[in-house]
Amino acid sequence: MLALLFTASCGDKIITYDGPEVTRIVVNKGARKMYLLHGTEVLKSYNIELGFAPEGHKQFEGDGKTPEGRYVIDRRNPNSAFYLSIGISYPNRKDVEYARAQGKRPGGEIFIHGGPRPKDPKGPDWTAGCISVKNREMRQIYAMVRNGTVIDINP
Repeated sequence: MLALLFTASCGDKIITYDGPEVTRIVVNKGARKMYLLHGTEVLKSYNIELGFAPEGHKQFEGDGKTPEGRYVIDRRNPNSAFYLSIGISYPNRKDVEYARAQGKRPGGEIFIHGGPRPKDPKGPDWTAGCISVKNREMRQIYAMVRNGTVIDINP
């Protein structure tokens, strides 16, 4: 059995992680699950919420879809309006080219983040295209995942 050590002082958002490196994140949109992996071993799994129009790949700004495909964690925001966040490298070159060919913008600012969840969401999926988890889970994810980690987002 894998033991993970998380430490924090009372009230801190940021915790430290002393365990195996997260080498990849896998998101299965249809199952609303996200997995943090070290090689092929699942270190943690989370229930997730997605963009308000979760079916299909994000193509345009404002479409409410969560991207699909292979991206990279490329930034982090400890002061996010949505309780910690780590950025996903959407849009990539292919995403930008497709949107421009349609005369639209691809959008961006796609993150994995915590709350706050809207008081009256239209359904179980509520973000503008991001991946949302509970705040306590986001503390773990923020501590475990490093910039440069590959994220595969599947339908």
